[in-house]
Amino acid sequence: MRFACVSFRKVPQSGISGVNNLTAIGHYVGNRTESPLSFQIYVILIFSDDRAARGNIMSDSVLLETVAVRIPAGDVFLNADLTIPAEAKAIIAFAHGSGSGRHSPRNRYVAKTLNGYKFATLLADLLTEEEEIVDMRTRHLRFDIPMLAARLIDIAAWLQHEPQTKHLKIGWFGASTGAGAALIAAARRPENIVAVVSRGGRPDLAGNYLTHVSAPVLLIVGENDPQVIDLNEEALSHLNAQSKLEIVPGATHLFEEPGTLESAALLAAKWFQNHSGA
Repeated sequence: MRFACVSFRKVPQSGISGVNNLTAIGHYVGNRTESPLSFQIYVILIFSDDRAARGNIMSDSVLLETVAVRIPAGDVFLNADLTIPAEAKAIIAFAHGSGSGRHSPRNRYVAKTLNGYKFATLLADLLTEEEEIVDMRTRHLRFDIPMLAARLIDIAAWLQHEPQTKHLKIGWFGASTGAGAALIAAARRPENIVAVVSRGGRPDLAGNYLTHVSAPVLLIVGENDPQVIDLNEEALSHLNAQSKLEIVPGATHLFEEPGTLESAALLAAKWFQNHSGA
């Protein structure tokens, strides 16, 4: 038998949403850093099938803790969730796409997969709560790629000085427009950056910075997202020779089809694993 731990959000009292053929035992621990409506529940699980303990679920019996942090970025502070597994190989910081943030279920799924591969993860909001309110009306901040890239650079600087993370190499994971910002950040501040992954991303938004990215870049695009495939193929032609484009069969832009997000997450985990030097 294997023990593992996994976290779910807004778990109903009647059961655990999204888990099939698993038996939950043990206790629940609320994350005190979040409001009661969005608290995170940690569930200790026991698996009778060894295959279930592979993939995005930690195979340790150690409880994996996510800590809420606030990161200085220019004249604002950004809210973020930091998770550091024991013996972490590197830390992967997420650059969310337009209109998204640290609560994105898709990026959280990818983060849990990376945690399972012993990568620490940082999911940060790139806009403050006040900016998000304005952006809901104007929709202009989410497309201010240079500003978002500057905030990612500030996040990388914070990671390199924070006692818990300063010893870790950094990888960028960008989705949608966040991929463009991540590539600009990687080009402008290449120090300590081991790799970049883009999921359904817009690397073309990095423009002339593409030729200055020294880290290996993996571009992941859905098979049924033809316009984004074209944009990624063009961007790949400007990236370094270590970079690669992966097409996920059956996937559309948001990777909502069964198994497609899992495929993208595993591709990302393997890419970071191969390039983290661990």
